Amino acid sequence: MDLLSAACSALLLVLVLMLPLSANASSKLYIVYMGEKKHDDPSVVTASHHDVLASVLGSKDEAMKSIRYSYKYGFSGFAAMLTKSQAETIKSLPGVVSVKPNTRYQTATTRSWDFLGLHYYQTSAPDLLRKAKYGEDIIVGVVDTGIWPESRSFDDSGYGPVPARWRGVCQIGAEFNATSCNRKIIGARWYTGGLDAEKLKVDYLSARGMDGHGTHVASIIAGSLVRNVSHGGLAGGVARGGAPRARLAVYKACWLTAGCDVAAILAAIDDAINDGVDVLSLSVAAPETELPGTLHAVARGIPVVFGAGNNGPAAQTILNAVPWVLTVAATTIDRSFPTVVSLGNNEKLVGQSVNYNASVNSDDFHALLFAGSCDEQTLSFTNVTGNVLLCYAPWEASSKPPPQGFSSAVTGVSKAGAKGLIFAQHNSNILEQYTKACSQYFMPCVLVDFEIAHRIESYVKSVEMPVVKISRTFSVVGNGVLSPRVAAFSSRGPSIDFPAIIKLSRSVRTA
Repeated sequence: MDLLSAACSALLLVLVLMLPLSANASSKLYIVYMGEKKHDDPSVVTASHHDVLASVLGSKDEAMKSIRYSYKYGFSGFAAMLTKSQAETIKSLPGVVSVKPNTRYQTATTRSWDFLGLHYYQTSAPDLLRKAKYGEDIIVGVVDTGIWPESRSFDDSGYGPVPARWRGVCQIGAEFNATSCNRKIIGARWYTGGLDAEKLKVDYLSARGMDGHGTHVASIIAGSLVRNVSHGGLAGGVARGGAPRARLAVYKACWLTAGCDVAAILAAIDDAINDGVDVLSLSVAAPETELPGTLHAVARGIPVVFGAGNNGPAAQTILNAVPWVLTVAATTIDRSFPTVVSLGNNEKLVGQSVNYNASVNSDDFHALLFAGSCDEQTLSFTNVTGNVLLCYAPWEASSKPPPQGFSSAVTGVSKAGAKGLIFAQHNSNILEQYTKACSQYFMPCVLVDFEIAHRIESYVKSVEMPVVKISRTFSVVGNGVLSPRVAAFSSRGPSIDFPAIIKLSRSVRTA
C-alpha cells in the first residue's frame, strides 16, 4: 500500500468512526428548569446558568453560544441548544429539577360582558364592574400572538399616566415603534430565540400581531369602549373588554407559522413577573400537565388565566388544568341570529346564520336540491348552478365533525355555482367559527339542526319542483334564548391528570 492509499484509508476510517457521533450530535432546544431562583440579582442567576452549561459544554464561550433564554426573575432555568447526551448529563447535576425538549403549542364583543352581569352603566346592585373601578390601572399581561395597536379598542383617551410601579419596556421592531405603545398598551416584548428564521418571515418581527388572535384576546380582556359597532348591522352595540380601564402589557411568544414555543412562553412569564403585571393571560393550548413558570407567578400574587382549549364537545378534553391556575371555557350568551327558511309549501323554518349582505339575499325563491354530504363526488353528479343545496348526511355524524363537513361543503358548493347552502349540524353549534366562510363567496348559508333538516328533506322528496327562500338574518337578545351553554368547540372536564380538581374554573363568553 503506497502512502497516498494509506492516507486515504486512514481518512476513510476516521470518517466512518465519526458517523455515529455526528448522527447523535445533532442539537435541539431543551428547557432546563431549576426551581426557585437562589439569588435576587438576575445577573448572578444568569451567570449560574452559564456555569452549568460550561461544565458540560467545556467553556463559557460554548455556553454563551448555546443558550437562548435565561429565566432569572421569577424562577431559575434556561433554554439552550443541546444534544440528547448533554441534556442527560445536565439532568443529573445538583439543583436541576427537570430537563425537557422544547415543545410547541397552538393558540387556542358587544353583548358578552353585559350578559355576565358586568354592565358598564349599571347603578344597581351588585354593580361589580363599577365597584372594581372598571379595572382602573390593573396591568394585564397577555402572552399571545401580539397586538394591532391601531385598533380602536386600545385607544388611550382619558387615561392617566402609566402606573409608577410598571417596570416594563416597549420593544420596537417591524411596523412597531415607540409610539405603538400608549397609556393603554403600556408595554410590549417579542421572543424569537430558537425559532426557525424561515418561519418568521411571514410574520412581523415585532410585537405587532399578524393573525388577530392576540388582538382579539386583549380586546376581550381590557378593550376600551367602542360605540356603534356591528357585524353588517348585526349584533350592534358597544364593544368593550371585561375590564375596560385596565392597562395592557403584550408578550408576543406565538407566531403565525412557528406556533408558541414553551421556551418563549416561559421567557414571557419570567419577564412579566419582573415587569410588574397584576394578572397574566395565556390563551394557548398546553397539553403538558404543567408550565412551571405559572406556579412561580401565582406564588408572587399574580393570578394566571388559561383557556380550556378548543377540543370540544367531547368530555375530558380540557387543557391547562393544573390546580393553581384559572381555566376558562367559552360559553354562549343570550343572543342569537335567526334566519327564516321559507319552503315552497308555505312552511317557515328557522336556522342560524349571519346573512347580512343584501347583495346575496333576495325575496326570490330558488330551486332546492338535496345533496347528502355535499362531498366532491356527490356534487359532480348534481346540477348545482343557481340552486340552493341541503347538505344533510346523518349517517356521517359520528365520523365527520361538523366543522370539517361544513368547511368542505362551503368550498365545494360555492365553486360549483350554487345560490345558497343549508347545512345540517348535529349536537353542535359552529355558527361562530364557520359561517364567516360563506361571506367570501357571497352566498347565503344557514345552519339547521337535524330535526329541521329532516323536515326540509321530506319536503324536497314530496314535490316535483321544491323551492326555498333564505331571508336576511336578524339579531335577537334575551327573549328565551337558551343560555349560557358551554360552546360546542370549547374543551370540557373532568381533567384526566387532576380528576380531584373541579375544572372548568369559570365559563366566559370569548367570541
